[in-house]
Amino acid sequence: MPDIHVLDVATIDQIAAGEVVERPSSVVKELVENSIDAGATIINVQIMDGGTTLIRVADNGEGIARDSVPVAFLRHSTSKIEDAGDLTRISSLGFRGEALASIAAVSKVEMTTKRSEAEAAVLYRIEGGREKSITETGSSDGTSICIRHLFYNVPVRRKFLKTPMSEAVHIYDTITHLALSHPSVAMTLVSNGQEKLRTTGNGNLTEMITR
Repeated sequence: MPDIHVLDVATIDQIAAGEVVERPSSVVKELVENSIDAGATIINVQIMDGGTTLIRVADNGEGIARDSVPVAFLRHSTSKIEDAGDLTRISSLGFRGEALASIAAVSKVEMTTKRSEAEAAVLYRIEGGREKSITETGSSDGTSICIRHLFYNVPVRRKFLKTPMSEAVHIYDTITHLALSHPSVAMTLVSNGQEKLRTTGNGNLTEMITR
């Protein structure tokens, strides 16, 4: 029997990512929920090839401060709870602080984010869990995050994905469920350049269901 040993960080990250990122729709769910928790009233989702090539989620939420951007991609980093006592009064959709770290471990990520009081937006790039760059750029308030080439560094995981069309259907279902549970948030889904879903965000659930 081999000696017991501690796994390297890259392997740990990829294993942990498997618990959060099962398929492209899992990524979309985590990112859209983050947007909702950030107070966004408009969320636009764009995908290519069922989300395997590109997932882009853009919102008009509160954005992230520059110093907090790299921290947001560390495992168990979150702004939604402070300590164990907060676990009994959670009001956000997410709180574990694993989503961004898990997604970044198995994809190439580019985030642009700006808070209303900031003079410039922050452009942050991270690939396979490794930071590539952080610079200033121009952007409107809110956050846009692009996920490219999901599972590029874990090819065995890609083999378990369905066809791009099937993965796109899973993403459509995910956005539909989130839109129905948050009728006051306007959401759009564009797949391979074609609009597949659009909600007004006027809060009228009956109108949304009958569209």
